[in-house]
Amino acid sequence: MEWLTDHKIPIGPWARAFVDWLTDNAYWVFDGISVALETMIDAILWLLQTPHPLVVVVAAGALGYLVHRTVAFTAFVVGSLLLIINQGYWEETTETLALVIGATTVCMIVGVPLGVAAAHRPRLFSAMRPVLDLMQTIPTFVYLIPALILFGLGMVPGLIATVIFAIPAPIRLTQLGVSSTPKQLLEAGEAFGATKSQLLWKVELPYALPQIMAGLTQTIMLSLSMVVIAALVGADGLGVPTLRALNSVNIAQGFEVGISIVLIAIVLDRFFRTKESGGGS
Repeated sequence: MEWLTDHKIPIGPWARAFVDWLTDNAYWVFDGISVALETMIDAILWLLQTPHPLVVVVAAGALGYLVHRTVAFTAFVVGSLLLIINQGYWEETTETLALVIGATTVCMIVGVPLGVAAAHRPRLFSAMRPVLDLMQTIPTFVYLIPALILFGLGMVPGLIATVIFAIPAPIRLTQLGVSSTPKQLLEAGEAFGATKSQLLWKVELPYALPQIMAGLTQTIMLSLSMVVIAALVGADGLGVPTLRALNSVNIAQGFEVGISIVLIAIVLDRFFRTKESGGGS
C-alpha cells in the first residue's frame, strides 16, 4: 500500500491554494458580504434588544395570537420567553434569534428560487443534487475553517456555516412541491390563457406552499442546531454558555441553556408551521 500513499493526490494543498487565491484576489467580495450580513444581524439585534424584554414578550405573544388565534399557543409563547428571562439568558437568546433569523432569511431568499428553477429544469436538479448532498454530509468544521479565514471572527462566519448546512432543505422541498403540481391544474391554467409566470405565481407556488413552509421550519431547526458550532468561531448567543458548561462540566448551566434552546425551537417551529404542513397549535 506504500506505493499508493506515496503518490497522494494533493487535495488539501489544492483547497488551501484556492482559499489563498480567494483571500488575495476576491477579498473585496467577502468584505462586502460581511458588511451586508453584519448590518442585517445588527438590525435584528436592535429590534430585539432595544425595547424592554417584557415589551418584546408581549409583542411576541400578540403576534402568536394573530398567527394561530389560540390562547394556548399565546400563553406558551409568553411563558417560554418569561422562563428564559428568569433563567438569565435573554441577551444570549436574542443573539441566537438574530443568527437564526438571518440565516433563515438568506436560505429562503436563495433556496426558494433555486428550488423553483430545479423543478423546471431536471438537468439542473441532477447537477445540484450531489452538491446538496455534500453540503449536508461534509463535517461542519471543514468549511468553518475557510469561512473563518475569509470572514474573520464573529457572527458572520457562523451565519455562513449555518447557511451552507441548512440551505439544502428549502431547495429540496421547494423543488419537490413545485414539481408535484398536478398536470391537470397546469393544463387548466394553460387552457385559460395563463402565461408561465402566472402559472408559477397562481398555480405552482400556492400548491407548493405547504412544502415551502416545511422547508422554512426545517431551516429554522437546522439553524438552531448550529448555535454551538457557530460559537466556536466567535458567534454570540446560547452556544457560548453551552460551551462554557461543557468545558466546566456544569450540569446545571448546561440544562438551563438546553431548555432555553428547546423552548426557542418549539416556539419558532409552531410560529411558522401551517396546518397543511402537518402542524397545529
